[in-house]
Amino acid sequence: MQIIINILIVTGTFLFMEGFAWFLHKYVMHGFLWGLHRDHHVPHNKKLERNDFFSTVFGIPSWLFIMFGIMDGLDWKLYVGIGITLYGICYFFVHEVLIHQRLPFFKHTENVYFMALRKAHKVHHKHLGPEDGECFGMLLVPRKYFVEAAGYLKRKKGK
Repeated sequence: MQIIINILIVTGTFLFMEGFAWFLHKYVMHGFLWGLHRDHHVPHNKKLERNDFFSTVFGIPSWLFIMFGIMDGLDWKLYVGIGITLYGICYFFVHEVLIHQRLPFFKHTENVYFMALRKAHKVHHKHLGPEDGECFGMLLVPRKYFVEAAGYLKRKKGK
């Protein structure tokens, strides 16, 4: 029974992180910490951005939850930390690899979900200032982008 509870804690934390990341992206990164996030919206050739600072900051709670969870006998804090860590790993692969192509994988995907993710993020980046943004989440994409991607693939295969 305990393993099911632990899996639920990890899963719940992972799902919570999508909402928490959306909130932080919209109200903190596009708010009072825009100065750190701005370079992520401006085209450049740098390998690192000021915006990368956020991944370091987000790693701290994960590390602390895991550390204190282990110190307290593998209690619930460990599984919260694992959920945060898994979200961070997912973020890296989705945002850095799939969307921004910082590593040369998935360059020509025909997966509807991946195409919808890329489109939503491209729409997010068309706003070069902190105002009037859209699509602040990472994994949850508005339905219209799924429809657009599916239509594109259907037209492509019909040719």
